[in-house]
Amino acid sequence: MNQLLQGVDVYLIGIMGAGKSTIGKILARKLNYRFFDTDILIERVAGKKIADIFAAEGEEYFRDLETQILKEVSAYRSSAIATGGGIIQKPINWSYLRQGLIVWLDVDLEILKKRLSKDQNRPLAGKLESLLEKRYPLYSQADMHIKCSSNQTPKQVADSIIARIPAMIMNKK
Repeated sequence: MNQLLQGVDVYLIGIMGAGKSTIGKILARKLNYRFFDTDILIERVAGKKIADIFAAEGEEYFRDLETQILKEVSAYRSSAIATGGGIIQKPINWSYLRQGLIVWLDVDLEILKKRLSKDQNRPLAGKLESLLEKRYPLYSQADMHIKCSSNQTPKQVADSIIARIPAMIMNKK
């Protein structure tokens, strides 16, 4: 698989709670890639949690920081990158994402609500339905659409992505 990918990064996009971080770590391990989580990197750079960034500086500041982090990680090769759910909203971010293979992890609203019901660290979780509606056309621009069901394990989702990579690489050439 590594020879086929030739170091092309794999970007995981999707709404919060889709499993980008969990699946990204598994994918990185299976591909022998490094793993980056843009949300974790943002928190390290800012020195505070994302919810605190939203509260103190606002969403626009957060999105600018997110773009800067994406720009920096896109300079690396052979990486699986879990992105924040709203990274697709800024057109400039697509220029970085399109340097790699973009995989949309699509999860049903009811599953997302269950996953996020007890998470207090997601500043936009209360707007889940409207966020999905607004972002759907953007997410659908991904190279690969993975519909995740509640009976799939993260490992099965990662295996499904890997199984579809050869066809995606051939289409991108």
